Amino acid sequence: MTDLRETVVRWQHGWAVARSVAPPEAVDGGLRSDSRQPTRDVDYLALDVDPATLAGLAGRVAAERAVTWLTVATIDPDATAAALEAAGLVLLQKSEAMMAIDLRKHPRREAAAGYRVETVRSGAVVTATVVHESGEVAAWGNAGLSGTDAVADKIETHAAHRRRGLASTVMGSLAAEAVAAGAEQGLLIASVDGQMLYPRLGWRTIAHVLIATIPGRVAPN
Repeated sequence: MTDLRETVVRWQHGWAVARSVAPPEAVDGGLRSDSRQPTRDVDYLALDVDPATLAGLAGRVAAERAVTWLTVATIDPDATAAALEAAGLVLLQKSEAMMAIDLRKHPRREAAAGYRVETVRSGAVVTATVVHESGEVAAWGNAGLSGTDAVADKIETHAAHRRRGLASTVMGSLAAEAVAAGAEQGLLIASVDGQMLYPRLGWRTIAHVLIATIPGRVAPN
């Protein structure tokens, strides 16, 4: 778990940069941040999957007044899910994955005919936007730079422009700009859909990711 713990911390630092979230507070067995995201206000990130540690973090989640999530990276999702449920939490997501890549080997893909890609670096945040010739934004994503890491985040394609390889164009553009800024390692947490795309670009899964909260919270879309 030591190597995974370090990777999880690195991911959090880059994710916080990507979303303009303040640095986290260290708590027993995890990190706490006032993330103020559309779906929740507070995030806890577990750094240990020991049931006692998860029970302690679950208690902290339950004690929060605001909507709060607990995210756990694990190589044993079934045991971790059971520990979270035993601690009184319910799972919102249990099929996401933490993935990594050597950005220097990331493939680049030109935008499809009729599209162009615009890549901008503002401070430690890289943004890639694919624009249709009509002027409509078709796909987008960003990455937070932290040390030699770049954490990809919010990679999305508008429904009307899917199946044209635009997400691959976004990822390649983010990787190229991140490498130019000194990044070497890419990290991200992938949805089920993302897990169908990213392996084709060379990303590898290093852990399953579970998200839990107290009963009564609405599951994210």
